[in-house]
Amino acid sequence: MKEVVTLFKEQFESLGMIFRISKYEDRASYQSHYLGLVWEYLYPLIQICIYWLVFGVGLKHGASSGIDYLPWMVIGITPWFFMNRATLDASKSIYQRVSMVSKMKFPMSALPSIKIVSNLSSFWTMLVVSVIVGLLYGIRPSIYWVESLYYFFCMIMFLIAFGIFNSAVSILIRDYHILLQSIMRMLFYISGVLFNFETGGFPPIAIRILQLNPFFYVVSGFRESMMGQGWFWQRPVLTIEFWLIVLFFLLVGSHLHYKFRSRFVDLI
Repeated sequence: MKEVVTLFKEQFESLGMIFRISKYEDRASYQSHYLGLVWEYLYPLIQICIYWLVFGVGLKHGASSGIDYLPWMVIGITPWFFMNRATLDASKSIYQRVSMVSKMKFPMSALPSIKIVSNLSSFWTMLVVSVIVGLLYGIRPSIYWVESLYYFFCMIMFLIAFGIFNSAVSILIRDYHILLQSIMRMLFYISGVLFNFETGGFPPIAIRILQLNPFFYVVSGFRESMMGQGWFWQRPVLTIEFWLIVLFFLLVGSHLHYKFRSRFVDLI
């Protein structure tokens, strides 16, 4: 637990630099492209159109009774796009910068957080788009919208824990990042992003297993808050399971990070 406290202490002490570096990386990533940062928002919008045409129009998959597929899908896919990209970027953050940071007075544990923050700009834009789509389809603001702040906190905490774990393992096991990419592709289809497996023809045991997925907890939580379907404390078991998973990745990830941090340069 001491390592977890040290981890968060380093995050808070480096908060200013985390935001400055993430802002610089946003600009540097697309400086050679004609549209620049527009691609940050154009790419997910294109993906949303494709999924809507395939699943919403072509296959006619319903979200749930009384809810149009497009707003249901957009509200859920917005946090997924952010979590997917932040997870993959954070997993290789130390590997990409370890040689440079080792020569500076800068904690390596802050590198995954930089990647998380640098992806926030596209998340806010997509969130505004999802709200607009929801309003166009009759979803009105309610007191439940306040709950989205809780799920945003859940999302960030999970990404920090998962990021510090993945970034350490990616250095210790060189094939891990490739494996993680495959896992994230699979999780996209079993996290309830494109279809609601809770109301489908899945057997109860399969639904229960899929609900253990922390990505599902955040995606479904954003939907519940935006559509006014309930509070997080009405799902106590899922909430406890989610925070236990976050704690697991925090404990294991911070332990691996501080145990091998002095050897990261040599391992690369």
